[in-house]
Amino acid sequence: MPLPAEALSLIQAALDEDVGPGDFTTLWTVPAERRAEARIVAKASGVVAGSEVAVEVFRRVDPSLRVEVHAPDGTAVEPGDVAMLVTGSARSILTAERTALNFMQRLSGVATVTRRYVNAVEGTGARVIDTRKTTPGMRALEKAAVVAGGGTNHRHGLHDMVMIKDNHIAAAGGITAAVDAVRARNERGLAVEVETTSLDEVREALGTSADRIMFDNMPPELMRQAVELVWSAERRPETEASGGITLDTIRAAAETGVDFISVGALTHSAPSLDLSLQLRALP
Repeated sequence: MPLPAEALSLIQAALDEDVGPGDFTTLWTVPAERRAEARIVAKASGVVAGSEVAVEVFRRVDPSLRVEVHAPDGTAVEPGDVAMLVTGSARSILTAERTALNFMQRLSGVATVTRRYVNAVEGTGARVIDTRKTTPGMRALEKAAVVAGGGTNHRHGLHDMVMIKDNHIAAAGGITAAVDAVRARNERGLAVEVETTSLDEVREALGTSADRIMFDNMPPELMRQAVELVWSAERRPETEASGGITLDTIRAAAETGVDFISVGALTHSAPSLDLSLQLRALP
């Protein structure tokens, strides 16, 4: 799948930032004619993401480099597994190394954390979704990494879904007033989600035409009652659990019967996956 335009711009900006006027260490120590083979190797267990981004980094530095992806996005790896093999100019490989690894390590970290959350709810029917708590400029790539880890994307920005949260409700004068105001203006046909924190708010949300109801920071027993309210309604919107969900608590949330569980930690707290580039000069 071609990388989106914003990803290509980000890759170029990252290379400009790192290389600047030149990689002088490499230029002054490595002979121009030297060829090499480099392996990107996993040093920890995880899930790979960002492989196509790394490929684009190498190609932008030197289109003549030969890049073989051994672990496509979504592949589980163990320490010692080879994720990618790069052959060609030693200078080019060394110049591209850090930028390629920065992207791949960060995105693989997101995919790895996502896979852990997805595994934790296996068999419940609940889907793990991301949030807008992403690294500025990297949202498209981080959300792609969530998908690589088995998760599902929520809205990509403020523009592709209406999410009426507590502050919107307070400013609009209540849940019903907020949803009615959206419906009067929603010429784009955007889906509408409403945040609730109590059973009374769930009941009010059910009286509107909301497409999804979010249960924010509800303990499992209260959330279970909220799900039952939705299930008993004539028109059943989708349901979402949100707010402080962790690996220790996500299973309990999933077992309440919610359709989606949003987890900000997939992107805002994912540690990078340890990957290294190991180079050997060719004869």
